[in-house]
Amino acid sequence: MPKKHIVKLTQEQHQELLEIVKKGKATARTIRRAHTLLMASSGKTDEEIAKILHISVATVERTRKQFVQENLNNTLTERSRPGKPRKLIGKVEAFLIATTCSQPPTGHQRWTLQLLADKLISVEMVDSISADTVGRALKKTNLNLGSKNNDAYRK
Repeated sequence: MPKKHIVKLTQEQHQELLEIVKKGKATARTIRRAHTLLMASSGKTDEEIAKILHISVATVERTRKQFVQENLNNTLTERSRPGKPRKLIGKVEAFLIATTCSQPPTGHQRWTLQLLADKLISVEMVDSISADTVGRALKKTNLNLGSKNNDAYRK
């Protein structure tokens, strides 16, 4: 079956990729993509490239496809990865801080991270949240909850 995405490099593109590979100053992913494109333009199969570079055939196919559909620069550079959106922003974070500074529930001497997480869920500020996430949010605020042995620093 013929390849859908044939890599045809211009002389300038070929030279640019060779420089990236020879200098070795770029990120490992950039160098691996440069190697992939050079091998693909020289006629190697995806399976051969994958075996030589110790990557999956799907990675070779994606690199080849991106080069054909976009351009060399987009193929070599890393796309930003936004990650998962934060749960504790704005009013939710303010509520967490206010709750932390308030009196703990009856039967408890102080707020624990798990109690704070449960409180956020019970008042429907968030659908779900872990005690670790609460701890990271409080750590960023530099809120002094007492000594490091304080229960609020533990689960």
